[in-house]
Amino acid sequence: MSLTASVCSRLQHQHETIYELLRGFSEEQLRQRLQPDKWSAFEQLAHLVSYQPVFMQRLQKIHQENEPSFDRYVADNDPAFIACCKRSLPGLLNDLNAQRAGITNYLMTLTEPAERRTGRHPKYGSLTILEWTEFFLLHEAHHIFSIFMLTRSAQAG
Repeated sequence: MSLTASVCSRLQHQHETIYELLRGFSEEQLRQRLQPDKWSAFEQLAHLVSYQPVFMQRLQKIHQENEPSFDRYVADNDPAFIACCKRSLPGLLNDLNAQRAGITNYLMTLTEPAERRTGRHPKYGSLTILEWTEFFLLHEAHHIFSIFMLTRSAQAG
């Protein structure tokens, strides 16, 4: 296994920050958009929950095929995202954890040759599974930061 300590730690714990950021807010508050054309904190979470299975499917496809290519993921066009937006907060948080456990277990059991397999991202080109994982974690961190900004803005306003 060649996942770095940083990647392993973030895979296991980065998403847990969401619980801390949402503490003290009602689901109704989280669903409110502070800007009409921007996602709410709830929609940010729904996006993370709906994207995790997409990421897992991409990892499996990279593992099974020779450098598959992937289209850009657009949440607003994903029926799973739209469905997640209609779900309850506890349900989303449960899925976030369950899906993450599956992703983490999958990645931590890959062999080194499997980790070096590649898939083609539409913007960033050929990425190894390890690079896809870093991309996934940074993407998630961006949305966690958005949740932070939204919840703090709602608190201040």
